[in-house]
Amino acid sequence: MKMNIGRAVALVFVFAYTVCCSAQSPLPYPKATSDRIIHQKTAMLPLPVNMPFQDPDFGSKMVRATDETTNFRLPGTYLITESSGQLNEWSVNSDKFYVLGSGGQTLAFSFDPTTMLIGRLPNAGQGKALLVAVESPTFSSVDPDLIYGTTDISLLTISSYRFSTGILTNVIDTTKCGTQPPLVRGSGIYSDSLTVSADDNRFVIDEGGSAVGKEPFVIVYDKTLGCRWYNTQIGQIGGQWGPLGNSPIPSFLVQHAYISKSGNYVRIMTYNGLYIWDLSTLNVTSCYEEECYGYGTTGYNTLVNAPGVLDGFEIVQRPLSNLSQITELNMPLVPHNWGQNIHFTWSDVNVSDNSPVCASSYMYGDTTGSITLPFEGEIFCVETDGLASTIWRFAHNRATSIEDEDEGYYYFNSEPLGNVSPDGRFFMFTSNWDAQLGNQSDGTPRSDVWIVNLNRQGPALH
Repeated sequence: MKMNIGRAVALVFVFAYTVCCSAQSPLPYPKATSDRIIHQKTAMLPLPVNMPFQDPDFGSKMVRATDETTNFRLPGTYLITESSGQLNEWSVNSDKFYVLGSGGQTLAFSFDPTTMLIGRLPNAGQGKALLVAVESPTFSSVDPDLIYGTTDISLLTISSYRFSTGILTNVIDTTKCGTQPPLVRGSGIYSDSLTVSADDNRFVIDEGGSAVGKEPFVIVYDKTLGCRWYNTQIGQIGGQWGPLGNSPIPSFLVQHAYISKSGNYVRIMTYNGLYIWDLSTLNVTSCYEEECYGYGTTGYNTLVNAPGVLDGFEIVQRPLSNLSQITELNMPLVPHNWGQNIHFTWSDVNVSDNSPVCASSYMYGDTTGSITLPFEGEIFCVETDGLASTIWRFAHNRATSIEDEDEGYYYFNSEPLGNVSPDGRFFMFTSNWDAQLGNQSDGTPRSDVWIVNLNRQGPALH
């Protein structure tokens, strides 16, 4: 295992912290398990949709949100959550959420936070989800009746949809943002990963190119100031506000771009690492490979990820203004906890970036479903306020990461990628429920969406 001097110093600090400071903070999840031992998984059949039940190992209340009939456009196919953990998959008051169909459909539902029952939205067919005509969907951060998305990938237009009226309204046609070279409508032009700031004033989307990972443009739209853009292929920054010129970073293409909740930074992901663009400047800083890469999440002005340097379950936080300033969140580390993948989500982040960050964990290629490590195959949240180093544990996600042996990759929909609600009370995730959901007609394993009640600062619902 490679380790630079700075990380070695961090390891010494971790041991010192373990000796002096390994207390636990009781809130905000007083009902949750917070030990660090292995919890075996009780065998369990998948229950029907809309029948709340209790996780047999951690006691949290859960509900299955979808089944093989949910996607009425493509019945018998898989359903998934939004894969980044960065988009708002819940309305701001947690009374609505959406899932994604295997054909890219956006399927929205109503949700009762008290009973955890799932219902039908206005304009939906009887007993059906509402098929919303937007792609890259993200709920408004301030208006529970509003969702944003692109109405057509080739049109490069950001729109909003109001649930109460069923009206779709254009927000910005990004081909009018003045990019160099100009963005042009047409087939083969890609857009992805629409995100919005905490005040709903700024949007970020990555565009251009022919596929994910090949986009040359990061577009920022400010409702007051207008457009700002970054052509990462030639290093040029332009637009209607902020300094204009060239970034110091060599050419690269974009996989995903996400705005921080403050609206001040953009986290730009590539297949080799990530970059942070300070929108008030031409400054773009880089962080490569394990130090910053992976399924991290951007908060108000900080980044959380699992760098995998000191241990496989090392979790760190760093300010977007200074990526080298690392704070360890998981102490003491469980020895030799290697092999787990951790997917983070932080929709309930606050201005101080000290609300818990939530996550799901899984092992690639684990077809047995056995539990051999602490936190393996779980839904959990991590303390970030610096008062202690608590990990609150809520449920087993029962996701079996399945490999397509002919193609040599793991089915993306067999990973338990998740999204926490803006109030921090609910966590929605994808699971094939220990591979018990079967396959769709082309052999792809089916998955469905499940919701667990994190019971944040409130009475137990079980």
